[in-house]
Amino acid sequence: MAISKNRSFSLFLLCLSLVVNIQTLQAYIAEYDDYWRERELQAKENLEKAYNPNPEEVTKHFNDHVARTLMEFDTNATRRGMLQKTNKRAPCEGTNPIDQCWRCDPNWERNRQRLADCALGFGRGTTGGKGGPIYVVTNPSDDVIEPKPGTLRHAVIQQGPLWIIFARSMIITLKEELLMTNDKTIDGRGANVHVCYGAGITVQYAKNVIIHNIHIHHIIPKNGGIVKDGATHFGLRTRSDGDGISLFGATNVWLDHLSMYKCSDGIVDAIMGCTAITISNCHFTDHNDVFLFGASDNFVADKKMQITVAFNHFGKKLVQRMPRVRLGFVHVVNNEYTYWLMYAIGGSSNPTIISQGNRYRAPHNLAAKEVCKREYAMPEEWKNWDWRSEGDLMLNGATFIESGDPNASKKYGADQILAFKPAHKVPFLVKWSGTLICVPSKPC
Repeated sequence: MAISKNRSFSLFLLCLSLVVNIQTLQAYIAEYDDYWRERELQAKENLEKAYNPNPEEVTKHFNDHVARTLMEFDTNATRRGMLQKTNKRAPCEGTNPIDQCWRCDPNWERNRQRLADCALGFGRGTTGGKGGPIYVVTNPSDDVIEPKPGTLRHAVIQQGPLWIIFARSMIITLKEELLMTNDKTIDGRGANVHVCYGAGITVQYAKNVIIHNIHIHHIIPKNGGIVKDGATHFGLRTRSDGDGISLFGATNVWLDHLSMYKCSDGIVDAIMGCTAITISNCHFTDHNDVFLFGASDNFVADKKMQITVAFNHFGKKLVQRMPRVRLGFVHVVNNEYTYWLMYAIGGSSNPTIISQGNRYRAPHNLAAKEVCKREYAMPEEWKNWDWRSEGDLMLNGATFIESGDPNASKKYGADQILAFKPAHKVPFLVKWSGTLICVPSKPC
């Protein structure tokens, strides 16, 4: 009997070990020590604090800003036209409310941290390194164990808020994932910065991060190993997937004016308890799986995932997942979809998707005209999912099959959009998507 009990207990320990190892592998952490346990616990608290139980307040706030932007530009259209005829350098165009907040300031270089006041959507309130010192990256090299002062890796692991800028244009090839800590801004304005041909950027169990105006492309998996992941901590990492940006248990993240393409796995993944995220003004091309929001149909914490996808241009040679969502709430608003091969928006496990004022241009393939794809569910199940289209413009035969409550769009603030169809304004709203060329003493 004692032998049987010992065997049963050993089997229990083996199973428990396997579960822990599986979870650890999913987190790319090969060894969960006290440092990472504390960060995980803090991330769970951050999720509860950042989750908004009234998402309609966020969507209404966003739509009100867009409406004011369009009214201002319509009102000033004649004056702009006259100025452009008489002035070789046309006035600055902040063509959406996020860009209007900062782009036309000729002193943007001295007022860099003003950007932190400009996020909208669920990432509203993300301030990154605001209030912290400016950290200038002068060295594009990467040492994962002893990061040199003046390198990007050295900057992102420091304690406290930092506003990280670049002394010049540079190509940064990361040897392993760049693991960011709380309260950081990566600000590429004034330089041509490419993170490429190596690992990507990871925001894991961290909060309050802004990544702005850099190129991220040709990201490849890395084998892992010992990586310095904090000011005084070294961690053992498993193999990374090759995501451009990986958000894992991350809250209050704003990704803005990025140009991203050709990553081995996802361009942006947000999984395992992420929320309060805005992805805006970005340009995406040349990729298969673009966005994955929620890694598992069974990870119930992702029911509190809330993400805004706005003013982005989904361009050439994209296949699917713009985004693909599990469980959470995603507001897809005023984006330009000029290409997809399979579908644009997908999901499973009853996510809420509110699509407002987007332009969807379907491919020529008759089998891929439908914008949406519901996965792992029969119609009798997904017919109850709230997937609503409000003011979208369907081009080249695109169709959006709605489901769920017919009044869901009003419940989430869609009725606050102005009477005209905002989708016709999308080329204007996304005109400056992707990285910007910002010159000191001139508007961006």
